[in-house]
Amino acid sequence: QVQLVESGGRLVQTGGSLRLSCAASGRTFGSTAMGWFRQAPGKEREFVAAISGSGGSTGYADSVQGRFIISRDNAKNTVYLQMNSLKPEDTAVYYCAASTYYGTRYYSRDDSGYDYWGQGTQVTVSS
Repeated sequence: QVQLVESGGRLVQTGGSLRLSCAASGRTFGSTAMGWFRQAPGKEREFVAAISGSGGSTGYADSVQGRFIISRDNAKNTVYLQMNSLKPEDTAVYYCAASTYYGTRYYSRDDSGYDYWGQGTQVTVSS
């Protein structure tokens, strides 16, 4: 069992930055791939970024590549999403997810590859 708690979402202006955090508990964190997904009103949930258990592999959606950075601190059981140059289209509820399937080296871009989810944190980017 893995418990995930996101934080850091808030209202920010276009061009601003935010850092989301996701604190995990309940499992060996270093062997758990982590992902960030988001869901805007009226849209399906979409992949944002993911990182392998070791932190050695990362992946990003095209829409955030070059603006967002995913990282993790396994000593603190926490994964982060640094979001820069925010745009109104980044407005969404952001969810942290954990996968027990991929060990230390891999991650998934598909939400079906994750078996634990946080409650979400709202990010609103004003124009």
